Amino acid sequence: MEETLGFADLLRLMDERSAAFQAAVVAAPSLDVRVPTCPEWTLFDLVQHLGDGRRKWAAIVAAGPADAPPAMSAAVAPHEREALLAWFAASTEELLATLREAGPDRGCWTWWGPSQSPQTTGAVARHQLQQVAVHTYDAQVAVGAPQPLPDEVALDGVDEFVTTCVATTAAWPHKPAVVDYHATEGRSWRLWFSADGARTARLRTPVTDEGPEVAHVSVRGTANELVMFCYGRITMDALRIEGDVRVLDQLIAWEPED
Repeated sequence: MEETLGFADLLRLMDERSAAFQAAVVAAPSLDVRVPTCPEWTLFDLVQHLGDGRRKWAAIVAAGPADAPPAMSAAVAPHEREALLAWFAASTEELLATLREAGPDRGCWTWWGPSQSPQTTGAVARHQLQQVAVHTYDAQVAVGAPQPLPDEVALDGVDEFVTTCVATTAAWPHKPAVVDYHATEGRSWRLWFSADGARTARLRTPVTDEGPEVAHVSVRGTANELVMFCYGRITMDALRIEGDVRVLDQLIAWEPED
């Protein structure tokens, strides 16, 4: 399996996860079903949120390099299921078509400026794959049929989350810490937290506890479990934790301000 997903694979998997999302919506008895992993939302709310996001990111990518995203009003989604699914499919295709036209290396606005992810359309595609993948899981939970993410999506998802959503130049407000994530599929990541911010790197496997630097806490699970933990869909109780759990509590509560 490749270390990172190529642009064509990102778009292919985004399309596949979008189809799985729609299948879950079709299986629901009603669009009023509550989404346990997004407790304030119904299934309709989830579809509207995801579809609106596809359209906004399509506009961001189309605008090219910018200091701010283009101004857009929230899209109004139809309430009838068949029309809603057609609207969502059109939203997805709008984003995919815009990404294909732009290619992976074009610059554009992103909210993750100080992270380790570039401000490019390729990075947007990578993050948007994870958005639709996690929300597909949410929809599946709502209809009582949750499925783990495909391995290639989950493994890239851990890497994408730590480089985009954790890495930052904002100061870590606690004692310096080192955190390791280990996927049972054979991939590991290390995160360093200090007054200089947070940074991450892939670790060679197998990882041992020998050497001058040892993690304060390590988290082990399948790549799917790690992604779900990162996005708050499962708690640390579902994972194997070794070391100082207080560091994880600090990380979960951390809201860095740049």
